[in-house]
Amino acid sequence: MSKKLYSALVWGIAVAIAGNAHAAEEKAAPEKAEASASESGQSKSKHWAYQPVKSPAAPSVKNKDWVRTPIDAFVLAPLEAKELTPSPEVDRAAFIRRATLDAWGVIPTPDEVQAFVNDDSKDAYEKLADRLLASPKYGERQARRWLDLARYADSSGFTNDENRNNMYRYRDYVVKAFNEDKPYSQFIQEQLAGDEIKPGDPEALIATGFIRSYPDDSNSRNLVQKKFQNTTDVTDTVGEVFLAQTVGCARCHNHKFDKISMKEYYQLQSFFANVNAVDNVPVPHKGQAELEWEKANAKWEEAVKDIKAKQQALIDPVKDKARKYNYERFSLDTQAALNKPEAEWTTADRWINHRYNSNESEEAAALAFYQDNSAKGAYSYDPSYADKVEQFKAINKELKKWEKLKPVKGSTFISAVSELGNPNPPPTHVHFAGEYDKLLEEVQPGFPAAISDEKPVIQPSAVSSGRRAALAKWIASPTNPLTARVFVNRVWGQYFGKGIVETVSDFGKAGTKPTNPELLDYLADNFVKQNWSAKKLHREILLSSVYRQSSEPREDVAKADPDNKLLAVFPRQRLEAEQIRDSLLVAAAKLEDSLGGPAVYPEVPTGLNAGDKWPVDKAPKDTNRRSLYVFTKRSVPYPMLDTFDMASAQQVHSKRDVTTTPLQSLALFNSDTVFSWSQALAGRVINEAGNDESDQLERLYQILFARSPTDEEKDTLESFLNEQEGVIKKKVAEGKFTASVPVGVKEAEKLDPVRSSAFVDLVHAVANSNEFVYRF
Repeated sequence: MSKKLYSALVWGIAVAIAGNAHAAEEKAAPEKAEASASESGQSKSKHWAYQPVKSPAAPSVKNKDWVRTPIDAFVLAPLEAKELTPSPEVDRAAFIRRATLDAWGVIPTPDEVQAFVNDDSKDAYEKLADRLLASPKYGERQARRWLDLARYADSSGFTNDENRNNMYRYRDYVVKAFNEDKPYSQFIQEQLAGDEIKPGDPEALIATGFIRSYPDDSNSRNLVQKKFQNTTDVTDTVGEVFLAQTVGCARCHNHKFDKISMKEYYQLQSFFANVNAVDNVPVPHKGQAELEWEKANAKWEEAVKDIKAKQQALIDPVKDKARKYNYERFSLDTQAALNKPEAEWTTADRWINHRYNSNESEEAAALAFYQDNSAKGAYSYDPSYADKVEQFKAINKELKKWEKLKPVKGSTFISAVSELGNPNPPPTHVHFAGEYDKLLEEVQPGFPAAISDEKPVIQPSAVSSGRRAALAKWIASPTNPLTARVFVNRVWGQYFGKGIVETVSDFGKAGTKPTNPELLDYLADNFVKQNWSAKKLHREILLSSVYRQSSEPREDVAKADPDNKLLAVFPRQRLEAEQIRDSLLVAAAKLEDSLGGPAVYPEVPTGLNAGDKWPVDKAPKDTNRRSLYVFTKRSVPYPMLDTFDMASAQQVHSKRDVTTTPLQSLALFNSDTVFSWSQALAGRVINEAGNDESDQLERLYQILFARSPTDEEKDTLESFLNEQEGVIKKKVAEGKFTASVPVGVKEAEKLDPVRSSAFVDLVHAVANSNEFVYRF
């Protein structure tokens, strides 16, 4: 028997075994039969999430005075059925702190608190909600939540983790979209198919950064496999983010819980078959950031011009040989595509060659050749290059001396996706067991039949397949049963700690059922009727009675509804990592409010040893910006944010974890940066409250907690001051301590350095308290 025939026989047996295994599994688990329906003849599922969104009328309730918005009626009806009453309203100061943290991601100022507390007008709450939603801070807060889902990062990940200095434009697009209240349906379509729907529109092209955000390994040596991996990432992400479907479970076998087959998974994947990453699209209009980058880059280019000319002279004679050497480092099927003339490229070859050319540089190609030449005995070793290798190393060493001049952030290009001006996509096949190189039947684009019986309407253009536009329009359709439900549920979870469906990215059978399905449908239906307006959705929640409730624990609620699913008590929440850092900056009056632009590198602990992967910015205008703008390096998460459970950029991050560890307290308490903010906060308190210590304690609490300290708290704080003053005096006398006084005090010469140093320690302790990192 020939090897070829033997291989074919083994392959056929493997496929048959896999089919029998699936059949046996379904027979053994009849409850999963619907989930693993045969690939032909799929029908619409009866699962609740796939049913059309209803337009429920607000239920009748006894306590009609409590109902400020229809939301309240939907919440109150189940409470009354359980013979529970809502909690009383929280006081205004606590409310504005809560609402500002939720809508903006930072604490309010004492002046903002006081203005709201003293506003006797009938529409005080409406004016507050409108002010919060009109601020650019709203867009920054909502963008952070969205970027969690988009697995956004400023670097590529994997071993090399190269910087993606263009990606900030996508982040800024998201901020702008929320601030402008771009209809969510439009927001979806631009991110999935902006280049197809709005060709020539730079903003729509930038929006496709949603797809481009996938982690990637530029050093991959099997580009056929890499293409499959990247397309898989995009498919799985779109399923989770927009539809709350774990479609990725059907990549290797029919979904075990939901009615999604392998064939349907690859039909969904085929919408993205022609996608190519493009990172070199010139920006159409250069702003300040681009001009600054150009100026810095020109300075570097001028400084290294002669050095690079020497380098090029060494590279030119060998670059063809070096490229051939590089080709040989790839898998055989990748090499086959790379070695073909362009006239013979298949649609799959086009992607491979584009990918290789996007990552190759002449210097890198030549360097690879020289490095190999250093190994005597290697098949490509050429003794005539020995001297040139040494010259090349010397030139590289000389180049590194000028490295500090080279701009490390910013660019004049856009990162996006396109179809490279070719409307013909490569074929998509079902992959046996999800293996990239084990192809079964070819499939065409299609939607999961369990969700929809619609067929995609694909209209290719001269430069694109039109597939993503068709998918985007289906997802953004008012008749799609999932899209609006998924989004409003995410927003609800942002305000109340849990979604109405707690598994916010899984509306399938393995996910949780909605605790209040009528409320979910009301929100989804109204969201679409309000032109997919996120701001109107946020406004209704902010103005509801359920959002105004106190968070004080209640025994009757704990007994009747231990998980508080019915929301008789407002749920307390630990602040997210960015809220903690940004609110500390607000308290210290150090937050830089500038909007958008390249990411920044704040200070990091000296023990991080990040080397050139984290080039710290020096200017406060950079280091004190919102956490949204901190460089997201996949291999080096910013330590302060990482300690408090920031989102992982490796995949869709649906919900922030909340851990409580000693490291969190230690990270804040021992951080030189946080201590410097405490010194600035102490200085601010003294400037605003004057020299009376009682007034200073009052002002400190107003800044951090939007309330006054109790008499008991004041006594405790004063005792701490006195005790700490004694400790510092003793250490200063022994020469063991340098007093750390408040910073920025207008009449600093009048300060007692020991007493004021004790006050800094008090401020530092209060800012690190549990109350500060929670919102109630």
